[in-house]
Amino acid sequence: QVQLVESGGGLVQAGGSLRLSCAASGRTFSSYAMGWFRQAPGKEREFVAAISWNGGSTYYADSVKGRFAISRDNAKNTVYLQMNSLKPQDTAVYYCAADLRYSDYVPNNDMDIWGKGALVTVSS
Repeated sequence: QVQLVESGGGLVQAGGSLRLSCAASGRTFSSYAMGWFRQAPGKEREFVAAISWNGGSTYYADSVKGRFAISRDNAKNTVYLQMNSLKPQDTAVYYCAADLRYSDYVPNNDMDIWGKGALVTVSS
């Protein structure tokens, strides 16, 4: 069974850091673009960051640029999201996703596989 499992969420004070991990199982994801999305209470899910199959290209939402960093370790079938200088408005459920059709991120393209999410809460 193909699945993505996020971990590393939690409660952190504003200005703090967290690192999310997304472990893939059931198949190798090393050929595919991967991304992180988030959904805050009462809001629609939004794009956060994405990475190409080999990590050579990365993409960020303007709201997190300079604070978040996406990376991947294909040997471990894992994608990471390092989040620094966190703000209360970063509070959301963060989802990992995989695009099984492309090796690089295609904006607005539907992702094929989603994790169940990890809650990140940033207190002021």
